[in-house]
Amino acid sequence: MVEIAQGGKGIYRVERYAIEPLPKDSVVESNINNLDAVSDALRRCHKRLGSGVKNLALALPNAAVISKKILVPAGQREEDLELQVETEANQYIPFALDEVNLDFQVLGPAPNSPEDVEVLIAASRKEKIEDRVAAAEAAGLKAVVMDVDIYATQTALELIERQFPDNGQDQNIAIVDVGATVMSVNVLRNDQSVYLREQQFGGNQLTQEIQSRFGLSPEEAEAAKRSGGLPENYDTEVLLPFMDTMGLEVARALQFFFSSTRFNQVNHIVLSGGCAAIPGADEAVTKRVQVNTIIANPFANMALSSKIRPKSLTQDAPSLMVACGLAMRRFDS
Repeated sequence: MVEIAQGGKGIYRVERYAIEPLPKDSVVESNINNLDAVSDALRRCHKRLGSGVKNLALALPNAAVISKKILVPAGQREEDLELQVETEANQYIPFALDEVNLDFQVLGPAPNSPEDVEVLIAASRKEKIEDRVAAAEAAGLKAVVMDVDIYATQTALELIERQFPDNGQDQNIAIVDVGATVMSVNVLRNDQSVYLREQQFGGNQLTQEIQSRFGLSPEEAEAAKRSGGLPENYDTEVLLPFMDTMGLEVARALQFFFSSTRFNQVNHIVLSGGCAAIPGADEAVTKRVQVNTIIANPFANMALSSKIRPKSLTQDAPSLMVACGLAMRRFDS
């Protein structure tokens, strides 16, 4: 959970943040498997956050959402646009419309068709949304926004792009999120996604290797991975090979990008997710793919409240991209 406040015109301040581990198997492949366990974790996280704010912005996983860009004639009234979006959505959604929640956003004039506007439609089955709303309610919280994790990450990236030449304009920027089991690659150009791919690779492989190599339980291995204290040969025999494999996985993902789009270059890589916090992760990827790689920190130019420990926030920042993007929804114009 991340709470952000406005600290002046165009200035944001991180008020609080908290991270709470989810019990094993309470969320499986991004689906809530144990509602009670998830709502208990939300309650604990909110207590740790220490905030009086009860309203939440939540995100659905990209896999639970069908999204599509469509062209519609410009200058329509809101109700006419809604009708047209529903008609178009029928073609792309393999469920009855009364089984889904549907939303849309006008992106702006269509690039090659001046009399049209580009509209992004997004739909998800109602039960996916209702599960998350119910988990929040059971924790005494209220879901007021339901976003999609990929779009929340893109919102957070806009804060990072300022570090790049020309603010990343006309450049291909790959957000590589390496989580526990899945690595996702989202390539953006001028804040629009041009490529998206997921492949099976993540920090659990490192945890399992620590388990088998040093005879630890899954919980002990996970704790040791985060806090250190492993034998001297850990770095050379376990960690470095894992980092090298991560670099290879990123290189493989970029090859898929080049072979399936008109692009043959990535200008920057932004590394996020739990594995991005491993010291040297950015160097390992740069070495393999020869592309400028930075560790995601959307808070770099934000003010921090006195409750925030800067060093801890920098360490945790790569895991907070989605949460940061969701908190930014408060400042949407």
